[in-house]
Amino acid sequence: MTRASRLAAEAIRRRWGLPPATTQVSALRDVDVPMRDGAVLKADVYLPDTGQQHPTVLLRSPYRRSGAFAALFALPYARRGYAVVLQSVRGTFGSEGEFTPVVNEARDGQDTVTWLRDQTWFDGRLATLGPSYLGYTQWALALDPPPELQAMVVHIGPHDLAAAGLLDGAFQLQNVATWTELVAHQELLGPVRGATRMFTAERRLSPHLHELPVSGLPERLGGNPVPWFDEWLEHVELSDPYWERYRATDAVHSSTVPTLLVSGWQDWFVEQTLYQYAALRDRGVDVALTMGPWTHLGIDPKVTTGESLAWLATHLPVDGGAPPRERADRVRIYVTGVEKWRWLPDWPPAERTDRTWFLAPGGCLADEPEPDGGTTNFRYDPMNPTPSVGGRVLSFRAGRRDNRRLELRDDVRTFTTAPLEEPVELLGGARITLCLASDNPYADVFLRLCDVDNRGRSINVTDRLVRLDPADGETATTGERRIEATLPDTAHRFLAGHRIRLQVSGGAHPRYARNLGTGEPPGHATRGVPTNHVIGHSAASPSAITLPVC
Repeated sequence: MTRASRLAAEAIRRRWGLPPATTQVSALRDVDVPMRDGAVLKADVYLPDTGQQHPTVLLRSPYRRSGAFAALFALPYARRGYAVVLQSVRGTFGSEGEFTPVVNEARDGQDTVTWLRDQTWFDGRLATLGPSYLGYTQWALALDPPPELQAMVVHIGPHDLAAAGLLDGAFQLQNVATWTELVAHQELLGPVRGATRMFTAERRLSPHLHELPVSGLPERLGGNPVPWFDEWLEHVELSDPYWERYRATDAVHSSTVPTLLVSGWQDWFVEQTLYQYAALRDRGVDVALTMGPWTHLGIDPKVTTGESLAWLATHLPVDGGAPPRERADRVRIYVTGVEKWRWLPDWPPAERTDRTWFLAPGGCLADEPEPDGGTTNFRYDPMNPTPSVGGRVLSFRAGRRDNRRLELRDDVRTFTTAPLEEPVELLGGARITLCLASDNPYADVFLRLCDVDNRGRSINVTDRLVRLDPADGETATTGERRIEATLPDTAHRFLAGHRIRLQVSGGAHPRYARNLGTGEPPGHATRGVPTNHVIGHSAASPSAITLPVC
């Protein structure tokens, strides 16, 4: 390491509160890692300067190995006694072959471990680590975990790419397009221009995301070929066998590797992280969960690096390294609203009670349903789609945002409590019953829970889109269907004096590709048909929201 690198590493250590470094580090660049089919993948190897064998941390990534990535995911671990292998997956940054998202990661991960066994610096103990796509590569290896694998550290990582791309049954247009454009251009630009491009992605992509048809978007954006985008648009049913090669779900149900899961309440993959936790916990696997307030692009390395080092120190200890730092409990969550961390024995907590509010006339949420509460109407026009604001998107404007401008639109309806006399703390998933009649079988409903503060700001807490099933028609007597939806889990305290708000609309574009109302394949459709919705809120049509509270 250069003197500048050492000074930077020490500054990071102090800022993040990490244990002191125990060694200097040497880096081996562009190391060849052979695969069984003859392809050679490239890796950078960071070795502690001890002259001994080391427990090893493996990160398999489609992104640039050097620079900020190495500073975040190699040096903090290598300087504390771990050999760190940063490998570029097939078809990226010098690794041979063609990059097809996730489909080669199980096989190539196994071949990488085969290579690792022959390295003189490897002591036979392995951990995997990394965020996002690097989380998937970990689950892919865990489909058939090698005996050397003794720990996993998965940050904001999915195990099912199909469920991520078709979240809530609708194509995740903004997220998939943003990630696809990143991959298409990342090797054409240097690190500085690449980072700048990510910061400006939402502004640059916005006009293109509103064009129809959606198919052909990558060609309009330029860059290296990314054929999977249009291909995915041809397969918009999660039950399609096409998606099996994009899943590592079996690993979640079979792995016994001790696993630390880290995510954020506003992350794209939050539901997959919580699914992973529950599946591992229920089988008695050593698993821990940390849930911060973060978005996908806003995860805090000050928290995640310290927790990751502590997990490795427990399950992959280094001779002469810092002693393991015991977790206070299995689950650590950040409660928004009060902005405080809390330890829990499990998630969701067992001791909760339900509190229900009923939709009522005048945009109210009431303690009891109105006997003759009537209805509330709104119209969704796919050619002027309701826009998305904040939430679980790949954007630096993701997460909790002020929704007041959105709620002024005539295609958005809100239902709000009176000011709360005492705090209400939501721990888990809000459940919504919506009695809805629609004049178009091809329609969506977007449901969002908001916290209205003393200044009148309406801040989103959690949300979900519901795609109506054309085969599930309205009842013959009322013309209504009853929608039951559970919003993604969260931890949030509504303070005294604040108000709880349910927001209802017909979509959130471009986060979710707009439902054009025709039933045509979304990739090629260009024609839109509006939908008129009628929300019932009476004793006969008791639309309601229920919060599990502590």
